[in-house]
Amino acid sequence: MNGLKELCAYRELIAVLAWKNIAVRYKQAYLGIAWAVLKPVTLMLIFTLVKSFVGIDSGDIPYPILTFAALMPWTFFQESASDGVNSVVGNTALIKKIYFPREIFPLTSVVTKLVELGINFLILACLMAWYGMSPSVHFLWVPVIIGYTVLASLAVAFAGAAINVYYRDVGQALPVLLSLLMYASPVIYPLQLVKDKLLVQQAAGDWSGLLYTLYTLNPLAGIIDAFQSVVLRGQPPDLGAMVPGVMLVAVLLPFSYLYFKRAESYFADVI
Repeated sequence: MNGLKELCAYRELIAVLAWKNIAVRYKQAYLGIAWAVLKPVTLMLIFTLVKSFVGIDSGDIPYPILTFAALMPWTFFQESASDGVNSVVGNTALIKKIYFPREIFPLTSVVTKLVELGINFLILACLMAWYGMSPSVHFLWVPVIIGYTVLASLAVAFAGAAINVYYRDVGQALPVLLSLLMYASPVIYPLQLVKDKLLVQQAAGDWSGLLYTLYTLNPLAGIIDAFQSVVLRGQPPDLGAMVPGVMLVAVLLPFSYLYFKRAESYFADVI
């Protein structure tokens, strides 16, 4: 509670740093804020091309919009976690000058990406209009799903930012590891394909149920499937697919934050 009160007291600093991150990122970019949507749109087109050769079953939902809806939370998580891990090292001058809660840096990274996520929602709305789709009442789940994604990002960012102060390889390796994690998340393919293989067809025999649980321990598995369901399918989230990831984040986030707080006293000396 003391930490929350302290963060509230520095809320103006969070807003200023978030705006600075946005300004620095796009100030001298010719396309400006358009870069925020270029990555998911480009990946959507690439995956759609791959799908034409591989033949991934997307059910009743057109594959391009299904993939774009998967890429939105995935890109938000990947970039929030990556920027959060590098946020402390990237603000060395501020850390050495004045005191304020150092967790502001990872939090600012997440707030910055929320702005870009909002822009992607506009693209998603255009795609839904193009395909003649409209949101249902289950769209009200979206803030909860985004909030869960924020917590999952912070669980990585807090511990990663503290470790990166001492071992700079972490900041370089994390984007690569997260890119690999994308293939273990239902981005290119829907979660229903994994469920059919393991829970219906029992493709791994007696290990099928355990493998499915391990798969859904990845928080992004439940997040992406839930986002697609509430936005595109007009269905509530599959809570069974979300519970393992929620439990993992609930365990990791407090430990990640406590580790960050223990390490922050030495940031100025090490950096």
